[in-house]
Amino acid sequence: MNIEDLDLGDVVFAAHTIIDDGSMPESEEGEVLAEEGARGVIVMKGYVEEDPSRSVFLVRFEDKDMNLGRPIGCWTEDLMMPELVS
Repeated sequence: MNIEDLDLGDVVFAAHTIIDDGSMPESEEGEVLAEEGARGVIVMKGYVEEDPSRSVFLVRFEDKDMNLGRPIGCWTEDLMMPELVS
């Protein structure tokens, strides 16, 4: 199984620290959106209209108090599956 096979409700982890590139509403460019290793849940899955082979996932990551944050758009390379986390 790989990231592309995951679906709504599946648990993932941030493969690296995810930083706002300026495209997140109500955030500032450079703000940390999810720390490396943060656990999250997929809440929506789609693709880039200009390139249907490129998947995008909306993920709600837990903060240090285990509260789910707002949805963050992630590419497959931003995510790891639970079995890959050591």
